[in-house]
Amino acid sequence: MTTELIGLALLMGLATYPWRAIPLLAPGVERLPARVLDYLRLVGPAMLAALATVGVAVALDGERHPSFHVGAEWLAVALCAVIVWRFRNLLVGLVLAAGLMAVLRATGVALLP
Repeated sequence: MTTELIGLALLMGLATYPWRAIPLLAPGVERLPARVLDYLRLVGPAMLAALATVGVAVALDGERHPSFHVGAEWLAVALCAVIVWRFRNLLVGLVLAAGLMAVLRATGVALLP
């Protein structure tokens, strides 16, 4: 196990936390304009989606050069997107996508990076 990405994770947490905390800490946040509330509500999922996209679409070769990657992970992303769109439940979508990847990896269809 490597610890080289812990610093990046902490940095990203510091960058996204204020946007996620504003609705919890600011008094009267519900009186903000609807567009601002929509923005604040969607910042967290948008940042999560951006981070996940890099994890799914970018692969590193042996010399750590990034390249575009298409693999079984895209099926899991599509399954999650359909479940969230159809049933409006992110948790179920994420659990089913993770389960799909676990099955694909256990059967050897998808290999670990």
